[in-house]
Amino acid sequence: MEKIIVDDGQKFDFGKTSKEYGKYRDIYPKEFFDKLYELGIGKEGSNWLDLGTGTGVVPRGMAKYGANITATDISKSQIEEAKLLSQEMPNIKYEVKSAEEINYQENSFDAITACQCFWYFDPNIIVPKIKSMLKSGGIFLKVYMSYMKEEQITQDSNALVKKINGSWNGASASIKDLKTHYFDNPHMDTLIVDLPFTRETWHGRMMASRGVMASMDAEKIEKFDNEHMAMLQEKYPEKFTIKHKLFLTWYYM
Repeated sequence: MEKIIVDDGQKFDFGKTSKEYGKYRDIYPKEFFDKLYELGIGKEGSNWLDLGTGTGVVPRGMAKYGANITATDISKSQIEEAKLLSQEMPNIKYEVKSAEEINYQENSFDAITACQCFWYFDPNIIVPKIKSMLKSGGIFLKVYMSYMKEEQITQDSNALVKKINGSWNGASASIKDLKTHYFDNPHMDTLIVDLPFTRETWHGRMMASRGVMASMDAEKIEKFDNEHMAMLQEKYPEKFTIKHKLFLTWYYM
């Protein structure tokens, strides 16, 4: 199994974006959480592991259903922000660990998820661990959510990221992962939704991305910050919607 190379190997750290990520990247729609529940993920009394949890967006969105949730991330800053945002959700346990470092017992979980992150992992390490940790009949689900490139505003935002950060290659790693199956008998579904934004929230969403704050130096971040907001103010209204597409792929063990 081949590990996917992201942005030509350019280093990135979502921990540099934690405050912005927690504020502006909590945008999964209700339809997504409804689908997870339909698949049995997050149900009361079940044991669920969320890999690459970031600021805990997905566990926080499902905590009300009563699952015992373990959520891990490589970034200490991301986990610290997740804990702040989850203070009234005692059924979520956060741990600072890379996906490759996890070492839970066999048959520990009814569900394991990886949302917006599986292409960052080494499949040679994590795939056998997922197979071991899931109970018989358990489910592994990976998710890729993307704003749709057909919209002019996403084209303008992407072009500015690419102008300032030439190593950023957008969704190419995600798409490669989407086409790769590491487990047998995949099930797939897609959701298309219109998500509401203001200039501020769209700008914040772009700032808290791999191509900007997670990888740029301070000078480039300032340049993007100024030029992107100026572009939004010049070309776009205060409020708008952007179509997003969610790709869900799941496997039963």
